[in-house]
Amino acid sequence: MSQKRDKGNRSAGVLLHPTSLPGPYGMGDLGPAGYAWVDSLVRARQSWWQVLPLGPTGYGDSPYQSFCTFAGNPYLVSPDLLVQDGLLKRSDLEGVSFSHDHVDYGPVIQFKIHLLERAWDGFQSGAAPGLKAEFDAFAGQEAAWLEDYALFMALKDAHGGASWVQWEPELVVRQPAALAQARQKLAGTLNLQKFRQFLFFRQWRALKRYANEKKLKLMGDTPIFVSSDSVDVWANPALFFLDERRRPTVMAGVPPDYFSATGQLWGNPLYHWDALRQTGYDWWVKRVQATLKLVDLIRLDHFRGFEAYWEVPAGRSTAQDGRWVKGPGMDLFQTLHSKLGGLPFIAEDLGLITDEVEALRIQTGLMGMRVLQFAFGGATEDRFLPHNFERHTVVYTGTHDNDTTVGWYRSIQEHERRFLHRYLGRDSHDPAWDLMRLAWSSVADYALAPLQDVLSLGTEARMNFPGRPSGNWAWRYKADMLTPALLDRLADMTDVYWR
Repeated sequence: MSQKRDKGNRSAGVLLHPTSLPGPYGMGDLGPAGYAWVDSLVRARQSWWQVLPLGPTGYGDSPYQSFCTFAGNPYLVSPDLLVQDGLLKRSDLEGVSFSHDHVDYGPVIQFKIHLLERAWDGFQSGAAPGLKAEFDAFAGQEAAWLEDYALFMALKDAHGGASWVQWEPELVVRQPAALAQARQKLAGTLNLQKFRQFLFFRQWRALKRYANEKKLKLMGDTPIFVSSDSVDVWANPALFFLDERRRPTVMAGVPPDYFSATGQLWGNPLYHWDALRQTGYDWWVKRVQATLKLVDLIRLDHFRGFEAYWEVPAGRSTAQDGRWVKGPGMDLFQTLHSKLGGLPFIAEDLGLITDEVEALRIQTGLMGMRVLQFAFGGATEDRFLPHNFERHTVVYTGTHDNDTTVGWYRSIQEHERRFLHRYLGRDSHDPAWDLMRLAWSSVADYALAPLQDVLSLGTEARMNFPGRPSGNWAWRYKADMLTPALLDRLADMTDVYWR
């Protein structure tokens, strides 16, 4: 029997994106499997469910390349809940046959689009009349971003999915007459786009409320940069470095390092921070406020870019020919603190972290990240060893960009494996749980692991291969993998280490 303990800030959680949830409809969604997942985390005595960005996905199906940072991914809408609402019939879901262990995005997206159109047709025909007032209220409350988003997506569909920089010039530069004409011509499609967002937010907020009522909090993820092909850039060109044709003049990336001899060229447009400063960082404030309606805490991606970011001239094929440019620094975070009443962030401080970046993190008071795989194999750094942690830290076994711990353990060199064994004081026969135990037993306030590590899965379950253009973000677990014995094992370890 465990004694009553003062855990302080110690807590634990699991990283799993909703697309990885089980179910019959080709990808995870916000329906029954989501609620079962919350129940599983509660049984395992976890405090956090961490997700990746929740926006509508664009290039490569990546949650980090979204069409809009304010919108939700409509393909996460649960067909089962649409049946419960009366927007679909059970017969609409018959004959479904998709893989249960990975997402085949092309066919699944077409299936989801078809269902969402049927739900919209039913709604227009009088199905679920109780939702009409709720939908109208949502459209009004979210109009500040929803109007532009709906028009952007309707225009993308009308242009066969082409990037907005390839549309007619008058639409590219948002001439008022051209926008008014497009809104009139595409009025029906605009409402469909708004309805899809209404369904996502309605289902997500219900799932979050269920989790919070069970004392489970949600951790989200805000990428520092936005996609070039997004309504964020199209509707706010003055906030980015763009030429007269609205194409980026400089692009985001990171310089050459031990991961890549030519660096990483991400291609995202870069913020015009002086222009943002003149608005009181209004777009960033609204972005964070919108995200905090969906989650309780935000992982702030590429934190080092707020101190200084790597700027690459447009047209380059690699990130080698770039330069460091100062970011907004503490000025942005002071503004966010004033507007939000605090800074509900975790700083993703991986990569090349200078003294200036560390000083900014300390000044903001944000927790930094430590990844245990980086302590023992591959590009090792001493700061990731548990005995070097400070309490105000979030420790992970690995992240969505890493191999699973089992896959990583199989790939590291023999001398690295020996060092891990020396650190553990024994050989490792269960590497994923060995690293989890190091994380959970450490002084770090928060300890998290991807579900793949809880399940001790290999590289076949990896979520993302950075630099690989397709075939990522597809892994799913099956419901029978989360056995009571496994959940109770996680609960016991969480209890032992006062989390």
